[in-house]
Amino acid sequence: MRIILASQSPRRRELMALLRLPFLVRAADIDETMDPAKDPYDEVARVSRKKAGATPREEADIVIAADTIVVCAGKVLGKPRSQEEAVQMLTLLSGRDHQVMTGLTVLRGDWEKTCTEVTHLHFRPLSPAEIADYVSTGEPMDKAGAYGIQGGGALFAQRIEGDYYNVMGLPVCRLRQILEEAAPELF
Repeated sequence: MRIILASQSPRRRELMALLRLPFLVRAADIDETMDPAKDPYDEVARVSRKKAGATPREEADIVIAADTIVVCAGKVLGKPRSQEEAVQMLTLLSGRDHQVMTGLTVLRGDWEKTCTEVTHLHFRPLSPAEIADYVSTGEPMDKAGAYGIQGGGALFAQRIEGDYYNVMGLPVCRLRQILEEAAPELF
């Protein structure tokens, strides 16, 4: 039995290491497009399930897949495609509440569990200069919602309710609980 993380995210690899279990990285190449007409909570779970199912594995292997989005005022914010889009996202988040949603799927043989973890955040008001300065660092470009809570985005979050690690992209507490169901022999 091998544990396979279906992600190339360096943050997810770092968070997986907190579990102190050996794992391999084997990312699935799938279309992660979400249907804007559907509930983001369900869509992010669907994408994680699709990633897990597309990851090459042996029957006894455990596959862990995740997908993270930011939702503000009913709008889904994925990774920005340009600096201008990053500025737009951060401007939208400025002074507002939003949710970080991570779809999480664990597969082992025919056993599967998929869930969506939600963390609520509130950003303080941000000036256009602060936003421009942060975007110029390049940090927002590979992160849902155009910020990294473990980096410069920490300066924006006034309140966090829920799993901090979920905001980074992998809800490790929930993952540990699911792994205890899927493979109690690991613990």
